[in-house]
Amino acid sequence: MAVKIGDAVPDLTLAVMGGSGPEQVSTGDLFKGKKVVAFALPGAFTPTCSAKHLPGFVANSDAIKAKGVDTVMCLSVNDVFVMDAWGKDQNVGDSVAMVADGSGALTNALGLQLDLTERGLGVRSQRYSMIVDDGVVSALNIDEGGAFEVSSAEKILEQL
Repeated sequence: MAVKIGDAVPDLTLAVMGGSGPEQVSTGDLFKGKKVVAFALPGAFTPTCSAKHLPGFVANSDAIKAKGVDTVMCLSVNDVFVMDAWGKDQNVGDSVAMVADGSGALTNALGLQLDLTERGLGVRSQRYSMIVDDGVVSALNIDEGGAFEVSSAEKILEQL
């Protein structure tokens, strides 16, 4: 069953690239006591994710943060090295935190898997965006089947 508004984000370990290499970070540290806009996508360096989804959040990160958001976060079932390289490729800088859900633990716990095995991509994340207030989901936009229709930065700005 997929996560819904009012659910708490499960306490799991993810990864980010730190100054001296990969660092583990708990979802508790990422979400507790903060207002976070998180969005997830099927994969780094994939066409829609690279041309539309991530760039929309990079371009709108200042406007999102101006509405009281502490962190704008990109999640993907990719390893921390890929997320770091993709962030550099997309000139993300400090605008969006690039967070790796390498084993899909958070994606699975949220019930938002997208099975792209037949296309050679394995099990990934559905495309979604959410607002999380102090660890609790307060807005959720899930695109079906990898489409890009409701999980945009512009939709999140309307919801803030």
